[in-house]
Amino acid sequence: MNKLPLGAALAALTLALPGTASAQRAPGAIIVVVDTDRIYRECTACKAAQTQLQGQVTSARTRATQLGQPLQTEAQSIEQAGAALRNQNGAARAAAETALNSRVQQFQQRQTAAQQEVARLEQNIQSTQQNVLRQINARLNPIITQVMNARNANVAVDVNATLARSNALDVTNDVMTALNAALPSVSVTPLPQAAQPAQPTQPQGR
Repeated sequence: MNKLPLGAALAALTLALPGTASAQRAPGAIIVVVDTDRIYRECTACKAAQTQLQGQVTSARTRATQLGQPLQTEAQSIEQAGAALRNQNGAARAAAETALNSRVQQFQQRQTAAQQEVARLEQNIQSTQQNVLRQINARLNPIITQVMNARNANVAVDVNATLARSNALDVTNDVMTALNAALPSVSVTPLPQAAQPAQPTQPQGR
């Protein structure tokens, strides 16, 4: 008895059961459109968080300036002292070089400490931004689904992913209203420790 190839057998099964293909056909797409950029700009919690974040950025820039200006002044002074060494000889030059080397070491330590402090401020701001987005998205995504279902839609698309659309498809106002009611404010603080990205561990020496 000849055996049908697998493809032919499947084709024969489909022909024998015409209702199977019809039952598996996906329903037609009913689409709604959401302007998430506008929501992130205009929602009540978003605007309040943006104001606080901008304050943190301004404060960090001010601190960076406070740390940087004295270092710049000291760097110029060290450069001038180094140039002055060329006019010295003997014991005086040796003593001046020793003193200058000490100043350079102290300058490098201060510079490293300043760079580390500024880096911590930047990391803190980035972590805070991530935490704000995390809180907003945790409420926003379910709300988009709820609004989509309320409109009897089965697809929600961001406005930036469309080339052309009807204004009747835009449910941004509905999403905004629901989000403002559900999330009037967020915590403008760094991510909780448990949510922080894992840091690589250094191998222990023996």
